[in-house]
Amino acid sequence: MANPNIVNVTSILGTTTYLTPANTTANTLLSNAASSGLVFKINQIVCANVNGTSAVNATVAINNAAAGAGTNFPVISTIAVPASASVIAVDKTTAIYLMENSSIVVTSCTSCGITYTISYESVAS
Repeated sequence: MANPNIVNVTSILGTTTYLTPANTTANTLLSNAASSGLVFKINQIVCANVNGTSAVNATVAINNAAAGAGTNFPVISTIAVPASASVIAVDKTTAIYLMENSSIVVTSCTSCGITYTISYESVAS
């Protein structure tokens, strides 16, 4: 099932998770497995610069396969986050639905430079 019907919802579970990548390659922030029976409503993604001394570039993208695989479609691309500041990549005014067999990946130009926080609802039908 690639796109679960959310008319007859059986549960909505809110979750917030965090990731500070220790490298400069793409890292999976959230993955929705194929045939999970879930859709994730992304409410907010915040990119916080924890470097403290200089700006760090951040990229947030949706991949059209689970676990960071597939084609990458940027939501924000190479945005400079000032030292000790945050950038909101997604909020409720730009909410995203993450369908089955897709994922959200993040990339920073400096190891351990950005902490990504994602708040989402896991909707089961």
